[in-house]
Amino acid sequence: MIIPKKNRLVGLDIGSHSIKLVEISHTKKGRVLKNFGIIGLPPEAIIEGSIKETQIVSSALKNLFRNLRVKNKNVATSISGYSVIVKKISLRARHESELEATIYEEAEQYIPFDVNEVRLDFDVLSPVDESAKAVQEGEEEGRDLIEVMLVAAKKDNVDDYVSVLHSAGLTPVVLDVDVFALQNALEISSYEPEGSYALVSVGAEELGINAIKNGMSLFTRDSSYGGSQVTEAIMSELNVSFEEAEKIKLGGKKLGSEARKIRLQGIVSSAVSDWVNEIKRALDFVGITYANETMEKIYVCGGASRTPGFKEFLEKETNIPVLDLDPFKNLIINENVFDAEYLRHMAPQAAIAVGLALRSIGDK
Repeated sequence: MIIPKKNRLVGLDIGSHSIKLVEISHTKKGRVLKNFGIIGLPPEAIIEGSIKETQIVSSALKNLFRNLRVKNKNVATSISGYSVIVKKISLRARHESELEATIYEEAEQYIPFDVNEVRLDFDVLSPVDESAKAVQEGEEEGRDLIEVMLVAAKKDNVDDYVSVLHSAGLTPVVLDVDVFALQNALEISSYEPEGSYALVSVGAEELGINAIKNGMSLFTRDSSYGGSQVTEAIMSELNVSFEEAEKIKLGGKKLGSEARKIRLQGIVSSAVSDWVNEIKRALDFVGITYANETMEKIYVCGGASRTPGFKEFLEKETNIPVLDLDPFKNLIINENVFDAEYLRHMAPQAAIAVGLALRSIGDK
């Protein structure tokens, strides 16, 4: 479906170490990458998904829009982390108007926060009207329940993101959740939408897992693992600054002695082992909860997914094929505007922003 120009949104992934921006044009020939850019943030600006330095983040947003000459100020962004709960629940079938009126009461038992301190949204995964009709007509047992995807986010966290966007002169139209933005990016990237698979994102401070069947999320989990683990361990073990540790991690600085190289290998191997064990625990839980489902593939993205040995170790430990998610794969790219090699390198970090740029004004 072609999204009219007036309804298009700029996708903004406000991560803990950087902000990624994606703008997509919709034409008769397909989706065209119009804009892509990234700007770094200092490590103290956003911690565990919470904005700590509003002025720094706002200034970075202004610079990114100015440098890329982006005119559209309507944006879609997303949140994740401990302040966001995504859960699939079963409720008694009822009409959507009744569900909207009672969702806070229903949600209270599923979220670990005071229900008055959160903002809620939901999506019915099975048709309310048909289920309700089945109840009224006394059809087969079990048709009186509907599945609902519940999303709860702490008001303070939501308000902080909205505030920083407003302070940058932007209009927040859609506030999504990282795992669903990634799912959108995956679904347009020429991958088969049917079947069961896992989508894993490893960022600077967060590891997100989404188990999906036929385009529908079965289970999601966010964990406090990521590339920062490696950076902090390098700082501690090799007694270097944050900036030096980042260069070492990315291969931009030579270590010199063989002993330091061995210590670095140990640091990376330890972090990768933690990530893989966390992913395995999540997939084991999915296997127990959905006994008939077998994950056929694992798609990975996020800047830290490029960590040496991660994909190979994950595939070995899970015995499931591991593939890179390339969000640019099914977009039309003008190679006179974008360097193909640069986009290939940045693809793991761009997935959330691409997924957000697919949203539009008025969609659900």
